[in-house]
Amino acid sequence: QVQLVESGGGLVQPGGSLRLSCAASGITFNINNMGWYRQAPGKQRELVADTTSGGSTNYAESVKGRFTISRDNAKNTVYLQMNNLKPEDTAVYYCFVKSLIGTLRWGQGTQVTVSS
Repeated sequence: QVQLVESGGGLVQPGGSLRLSCAASGITFNINNMGWYRQAPGKQRELVADTTSGGSTNYAESVKGRFTISRDNAKNTVYLQMNNLKPEDTAVYYCFVKSLIGTLRWGQGTQVTVSS
């Protein structure tokens, strides 16, 4: 049974930092992409950042320079270091894993709230 377990969300003040983690288990396919989407209330889910097994990374324009994605292939774990957080970063963050042929699995989501 595939499980993606996320951790690290919470409440932080503007300008603060959080680190999200997502550990995948029960994976029966070769993972290519790992990454994070987010969904704010009333908005569509959007890609925040992803990384491939080859090490390339991709970021949404709104988080470039503030967020850093990394992964540990041996542990099937992906991380998202979020610095200089802004209120507009408030959302539920979902991790995902995806194979080369498109097999996709999602985590349950973790809430990030940026507020003073």
